[in-house]
Amino acid sequence: MSEIASRDVHQHLLTLLAQQQARFQVVEHDAVGKCEAVSEIRGTALGQGAKALVCKIKGNGVKKHVLAILAADLQADLSRLALHFGGLKASLASPLEVEELTACVFGAIPPFSFHPDLHLVADPVLFQRFDDIAFNAGLLEKSVIMDTQDYLRIAQPEIVDFRRLSA
Repeated sequence: MSEIASRDVHQHLLTLLAQQQARFQVVEHDAVGKCEAVSEIRGTALGQGAKALVCKIKGNGVKKHVLAILAADLQADLSRLALHFGGLKASLASPLEVEELTACVFGAIPPFSFHPDLHLVADPVLFQRFDDIAFNAGLLEKSVIMDTQDYLRIAQPEIVDFRRLSA
């Protein structure tokens, strides 16, 4: 993973948000990578964090990569995600696939897809509880806190219920 590629993602993201007149701020912090620690540093609730999972969906003739965005205090149910796309199973992508599709390392992936083969989906709970969401912005040491409605308008994720439901 080249440092240049992830810096490009960070700059591309900030340029996009500025061009789209999003309400956002950039927060610099130590490169922690864990949702709980980062949300504490950012001064945001864990549930405001937009966790980005790069997933592979296979089976039934389906072969697809998905960038699945979920509130950081929830767990993903990958079988629900696979079902939504008509696949038989979903799994997390390998570090190499993550790098190829996002130009970011695990933990630094913003909730935006800049790759044509990476379909963006988001669980609706992330947008129902807070006016702002927070996420790593292509680099482990930089986060963005932005207006939830601006995120939905700019990123335009497909809304898919894929959080794990409590037993």
